[in-house]
Parts: sequence; structure tokens; C-alpha cells
Amino acid sequence: MKNSYTVVVERDPESKWLVGEVVELPGCYTQAPDLPSLESNVREAISVYLKTASPGEPFPDFVGTWRVEVSG
Repeated sequence: MKNSYTVVVERDPESKWLVGEVVELPGCYTQAPDLPSLESNVREAISVYLKTASPGEPFPDFVGTWRVEVSG
């Protein structure tokens, strides 16, 4: 069975590296200097997260993402 996960990608202003956060897995982050490396690292981080999660521990239900525009 394959699962899909949402990854938020930001660039660290100091190191200039990309930081990926897996929204559905609290605390699941990784970083890399470029997108191909980040994708590989995210896949590994998800795998490690799922293998080390406590048995029976519920994962949050992902509802969705919003993009909100505000003036200012």
C-alpha cells in the first residue's frame, strides 16, 4: 500500500539549504542543498519515522492546506 504525504519546503535564510517538513507526521523534518536531494531525504525521513513510531500511536488526520492573502 502506498501513502501520500504533504511536504512543505522552505529555504533556510542562513544556510540557504532547503528544509522539508512532512505535514502529516509531526516532527518529521529534513534538509538538503537542492530539491533532488531533499526528495531523497524526505523519503528516508518518512521511512524512519514510520518504522520508529510507537505501535498503535495515532497519526493526525490531514485535513488540507490553505493559502491566505492579507493586505499590509
